[in-house]
Amino acid sequence: MKDRPYTSLIECLREAGLRPTRQRLALARLLFDEGDRHVTAEQLYAEARREEIPVSLATIYNTLNQFRKMGLLREVVVDSGRSWFDTNLDDHHHFFHEVSGTLTDFRTEDLAVKGLPTIPAGMEVDRVDVIVRIRDSRQTPSTL
Repeated sequence: MKDRPYTSLIECLREAGLRPTRQRLALARLLFDEGDRHVTAEQLYAEARREEIPVSLATIYNTLNQFRKMGLLREVVVDSGRSWFDTNLDDHHHFFHEVSGTLTDFRTEDLAVKGLPTIPAGMEVDRVDVIVRIRDSRQTPSTL
């Protein structure tokens, strides 16, 4: 018997402790159906509009943050006020392409961290996130 549409997404949301509402299911489909990706709230909102999903930008932000809190997404903060949401939960880091404003992954094994600062008492390292900013080597800052 073939699974009904959304069956795996419904189970995923329930396992994360979220009620599978129509809007959450529709946004989860956009986020997770095509493999790993990086998306901003504005990009997801534009996709939802193209798919004629009736959702506000505020709902997009709320849903992305709920998914993040429940461990379904990682938030990648590039600058203050500029966040991407990453569906790849594996340990990895990012290249930020300065001109296109996009993120691409690179493996943790491809990076060597020599040391970390002293961690405050009672705290432990959860993870280390590295963002390497890149641009075309033929472009100078004045041509950006």
